[in-house]
Amino acid sequence: MLEHGGRLRNAARQYGIAEADWLDLSSGLAPWPFDVPAIPLRAWARLPETDDGLEQAACDYYGALNVLPVAGSQMAIQLLPRLRRAGKVGVLSPCYAEHAEAWRRSGYIVREVLEPEVDFFLDSLDVLVVVNPNNPTGLNLTPERLLDWHARLAQRGGWLVVDEAFMDITPQLSLAAHTHQVGLIVLRSFGKFFGLAGVRLGFVLAERRLLKLLAEQVGPWAVSGPTRVLGQACLLDTAAHAHQRQRCEATSQRLALTLERHGFKPQGGCGLFQWLVTEHAVGLHDFMAHRGILLRLFVNNSSLRFGLPADDAEFLRLEQALEAYTKDIQ
Repeated sequence: MLEHGGRLRNAARQYGIAEADWLDLSSGLAPWPFDVPAIPLRAWARLPETDDGLEQAACDYYGALNVLPVAGSQMAIQLLPRLRRAGKVGVLSPCYAEHAEAWRRSGYIVREVLEPEVDFFLDSLDVLVVVNPNNPTGLNLTPERLLDWHARLAQRGGWLVVDEAFMDITPQLSLAAHTHQVGLIVLRSFGKFFGLAGVRLGFVLAERRLLKLLAEQVGPWAVSGPTRVLGQACLLDTAAHAHQRQRCEATSQRLALTLERHGFKPQGGCGLFQWLVTEHAVGLHDFMAHRGILLRLFVNNSSLRFGLPADDAEFLRLEQALEAYTKDIQ
């Protein structure tokens, strides 16, 4: 199992701090969960059915013709390699590590490529995987560039897989409206923007034939009845969407300015996190953890991802810890 953010219980044991006393900024989730609707008893008592309106709500929300609900986009990441024969896969890196891992485990030759290298390698690839906006760097690629890559791949029967887990803040940059095209697959995460990662819900956007093949791999009843009720209610709440986007954007900008003011100018970020590259990443992570603030550490490129503080009190706690670290190293 690869390591991920959000392992709060493990940090509590390691640093001897009770879970309730932590400020967890490690997961890149919106810190304001949507309201959970009343769940009818029938959603718990009956097997889930696929004509309850969830798929249509998702199509409307994402602006896509076809969607397949899955138990979190991680499920789709692991199952997509089953739908092709062995070949060469490029993964735009650094990014969410599960993408390269899933293709390698399925026997594909995987090359992790940097953004300037994609055009050079693209014509030798069968699949290109891109996270947009990227996690953890926050890199945003334009729809025009991605569609050009898709066209080159599709000419040879290739795929462009775009993980848009952090796209909800900037829906105008999504490729969702183009996913009726053969060879273009978009993954969307529900939990991050809606702040409800625990429900394990995601969507795959693609042309109908590919979704049918993927549904056979997913199997029946992959998304529970209560999750379908909750997901539909959240996807239909357009007023809450606008409010969530506004406060995520404002809070992310405030976070970037806070870090910069204390000498830690981020190298990237998006509406749900900021990304800092520093040779002191390990030390800063440990210093903050001793003060009950959990960050996401990336050892391989000596960087840290900061999720969004939820309110003024959490910002104050972060600022005080940053000030203490600055004084400590002087």
